[in-house]
Amino acid sequence: MEGRLRAIRAGAAEPGVGAAWAREARAEPEPALPVWRPVRGGNAFEITVARLVQAIKLGMVRVGERLPAERELAERLQVSRVTLREAIAALRDAGYLESRRGRTGGTFVRSTQPAPEAGGRPDAGELAREMGDRLHDALDFRRVVESGAAALAANRSLAATERQHLVGALAASRDRDPATRRVSDSRLHLVIAAASGSPSLAAAVADVQLTLDRLLAAIPVITRNLDHSDAQHARIVDAILAGDAGGAREVMEEHCDGTAELLRALLT
Repeated sequence: MEGRLRAIRAGAAEPGVGAAWAREARAEPEPALPVWRPVRGGNAFEITVARLVQAIKLGMVRVGERLPAERELAERLQVSRVTLREAIAALRDAGYLESRRGRTGGTFVRSTQPAPEAGGRPDAGELAREMGDRLHDALDFRRVVESGAAALAANRSLAATERQHLVGALAASRDRDPATRRVSDSRLHLVIAAASGSPSLAAAVADVQLTLDRLLAAIPVITRNLDHSDAQHARIVDAILAGDAGGAREVMEEHCDGTAELLRALLT
């Protein structure tokens, strides 16, 4: 179990978009984000842990929220309940989850990061060296899949709830609290991907977001960069809501290129 825990810890409203949408979004059902994909191949325990960590780190299940019931979650992931319990126990020991008893009990998300004693804040340079060529591959892949998702979302006739979720996620992404900024940013990208209507594309965006998550969380916070990122996010959402597929693709490509340039500048 200790070896498993070490692996876990190592992996560890803009003008123009409409304030009314943001107010209504809170009351609507969540969009169909790629949360509980079936576990296929490989080591079932490790993949189950990865699915749970992905849902936690990318804000698909937020701090304070409860995981689905054990039986339901095992069915969705298509793993045995024994495997699921082992994965939950490992993440509980690592500080991500906590169990509560009683009528309103269950397994709740405690944190999006491992407990301090589980390894502390990672070094961005060290993480980049560990990734090696995978970093450049992930940045290139992200540029393709995220810009494609934005264009596809703009081409669709979005339901009112999808439009509301986009605006609500945009508003939340402006959060400057270091403890929640990364999760809110990732969640906006996932909502955009979900709006594409392609579960496969949304899953690919979730995977690449998780690949880069620890690295992006480890780099210094630059206020000017956050301002620029917020402005690009707003332009992307505006283009999607306006049905401008070309504009949505172009701005998302600019956004991904900016992130890639920032990472390369800070890590070289």
